[in-house]
Amino acid sequence: MRAALFQLTSGDRPSDNIATLRAMIAEAVANGAEAVFTPEVTNCVSMDRRHQKEVLTDEPQDPTIAAMRKEAASHKIWIALGSVAVTSDDPDHRFANRSVLISPQGEVVARYDKIHMFDVTVSESETYRESAGYRPGSAAVTAKTPLATFGLSVCYDLRFPQLYRALAQAGAEILLAPSAFSPVTGAAHWHVLLRARAIETGCFVIAAAQTGTHPATSGRARQTYGHSLVVAPWGEILLDAGTEPGVFMVDLNLDEVAAARGRVPSLTHDRPFEGP
Repeated sequence: MRAALFQLTSGDRPSDNIATLRAMIAEAVANGAEAVFTPEVTNCVSMDRRHQKEVLTDEPQDPTIAAMRKEAASHKIWIALGSVAVTSDDPDHRFANRSVLISPQGEVVARYDKIHMFDVTVSESETYRESAGYRPGSAAVTAKTPLATFGLSVCYDLRFPQLYRALAQAGAEILLAPSAFSPVTGAAHWHVLLRARAIETGCFVIAAAQTGTHPATSGRARQTYGHSLVVAPWGEILLDAGTEPGVFMVDLNLDEVAAARGRVPSLTHDRPFEGP
């Protein structure tokens, strides 16, 4: 599979981000991409809840999903929108942080709402309360395609290995971990967590990331870590995109999944235990 990872510096205007995506898709297709992978909150990076309420819509009306469905059908490629922020039926009017997989026919074939909310205090000046604005999902999702079986996740999910083990045991060969990681936690934990998830499961891990300082028409500008990664099932880093936005190509051989699991078949070695 020839994959294209998009490393983005998305702003808070969805229309601007769509224009960027279209240009990047043209570049990826020209380089032979069969599938495109984008980061978390591809459609809108914003720290301002009022602004989000003005520009975000529900999934059927979301302009980014609609535009990417047309692009997928036009170019006959798979598009994995790492996540888009959309409105939901939450009684507290919180959004959903939703990963969407689009087929070469332009159909949404899988969707996953981020389960684990990023409620952390990174430092005295950097605090996040994702659950205040987003409703957590409750269901793990795999998607079987002609290219591979994908296991869907988003960003902070990365710290919960039980999710990835369940995805792999359900048939996932490629784990998707699109992210908008904090520069502080990214520098400390990003590479080691992604390599661990690949090694534990014998899966490829594709982690498209947001990067840099994100333009904001309203509220505080956010910064993200970058370093979109692709990790092989044995733990080798096949791609590290650094910190500049762009299109990054990688070729994957799915035979490596079976080879890694044959060498260390830990997915079949679960044992019941008591306590602690």
